[in-house]
Amino acid sequence: MQYTISASGVLRHTANLPASKSISNRALVIHALTGGAVVPDNLSDCDDTEVIVRALRDNPYEMNIKAGGTAMRFMTALLSVRDGEEHVLTGTERMKHRPIGVLVDALRRLGADISYVDAEGYPPLHIKGRVLDGGELDVPGNISSQFITALLLIGPVLKNGLTLQLTGNVISRPYIDLTLWMMREYGADAEWTDFNTIEVKPQPYRVRPYYIENDWSAASYWYEMMALGKNEDDEVVLTGLMDGSKQGDSSVRYIFSLLGVKTLFKDKRGGVPTTVTLRHSGRCVPRLEYDFNNSPDLTQTFVVCCTLLNVQFRFTGLSTLKIKETDRIEALKREMRKLGYVIHDVNNSELFWDGERCEPNLEAGIDTYEDHRMALAFAPAALRFEGLKINNPQVVTKSYPKFWEDLKAAGFEVKSEE
Repeated sequence: MQYTISASGVLRHTANLPASKSISNRALVIHALTGGAVVPDNLSDCDDTEVIVRALRDNPYEMNIKAGGTAMRFMTALLSVRDGEEHVLTGTERMKHRPIGVLVDALRRLGADISYVDAEGYPPLHIKGRVLDGGELDVPGNISSQFITALLLIGPVLKNGLTLQLTGNVISRPYIDLTLWMMREYGADAEWTDFNTIEVKPQPYRVRPYYIENDWSAASYWYEMMALGKNEDDEVVLTGLMDGSKQGDSSVRYIFSLLGVKTLFKDKRGGVPTTVTLRHSGRCVPRLEYDFNNSPDLTQTFVVCCTLLNVQFRFTGLSTLKIKETDRIEALKREMRKLGYVIHDVNNSELFWDGERCEPNLEAGIDTYEDHRMALAFAPAALRFEGLKINNPQVVTKSYPKFWEDLKAAGFEVKSEE
């Protein structure tokens, strides 16, 4: 399937954003560990959350979490502590090539019974749940924060709790902070005890009502549209976001302030969902250098946006992009050439654009590589490239199922071709 996207004139729209996938998935695992009946409110309807909901509801022997990387990591840890249960955890062909050995090794050191069904270090996994003692673990700090979060989430139900010593450089720290904050919201005793050490006491979660904030990652694509829009009367309103949000990608509001977008909160009380209004500020930097170590999922948005604004950039802290839904570094370099921009990488952890251009070639359309963020980040480019084609656009269901409907409601024309 292919969508052809044409932009509207003035951009004036209220977007009802999806609930946060990151918060939803953490809340579901914690909810399962409480054993309670109070399901979190405003759960995300994205694919990554739906696979966890189905797995927990149906509890089949073989759990297929499809392309859900978060689901694979979180469910691996959760199933390892479900005493007396036995499961095979599998996913898509791409998922079977995404490494999980670091997490499995860590869980095994805690006493988990996990074996590989096919290739060593990769899903599918055969897991026999049991009561785990817990204790102290050293894990690399530069692995995906989802591995670290998976371990932390089960910490309160381990007999001796959990002490994690993160070695080396710690990446995506805001995602770890989000996890610890949510754990404490559910009654756990979990905190940083020094710069690289986290301690989780053996204190069970408590059952409680929990409301999930909307998704700042989804908001980033509307920020991108606002930055690329050329009409001074453009205005976008986003629903259900919080000032002082614990979501790592809430940093998008600060970065986009450098690219000419100002953010206005209707209610600035912490922890209160409110509406956010985006308008043009008229000020944009000529060059942007930023370390995405703490928010790597925003990289695609800013690569596309900066080049189209003619803002040269150097982005660092991108080492985890190689093991996402696709190799995002290579995918970005390839697809940006179609738009006429030559992006370079350094050591598989940096991307830069120094203004180099090439002949654009848009006939074949933008490929999405089974990666939702490729479709979501490139779609706003239709504001600068009339009739932009996006291949396999349905991948957005992984995190933002109603994105194309929202785009149409905002005045974009979205034509479908099989």
